[in-house]
Amino acid sequence: MASLYIKDQATAARVSRMAHQRGTTKTALVARALDALERAEPTASESGDEEPTDFVAWMQWHRARNPLPETTGQKADKAFFDRMWDDAD
Repeated sequence: MASLYIKDQATAARVSRMAHQRGTTKTALVARALDALERAEPTASESGDEEPTDFVAWMQWHRARNPLPETTGQKADKAFFDRMWDDAD
């Protein structure tokens, strides 16, 4: 029988508390959390796209997957920020 020992006492207490609140076991709670993580985000190896270890390559890799939003055309000057913060000066 395999077991999982959580060395961090605060984390172990959180798992116990959450399992008690949900009326389930700690094992079921951890399994449910892992299922949710797997559904939410596949790993790089699962997607067939390995994450680079070199910083510049990683930045390019990350930017390709997380592009910046389109520009709004608004000028971000002092007047813009004054309007945004309701500042009359």
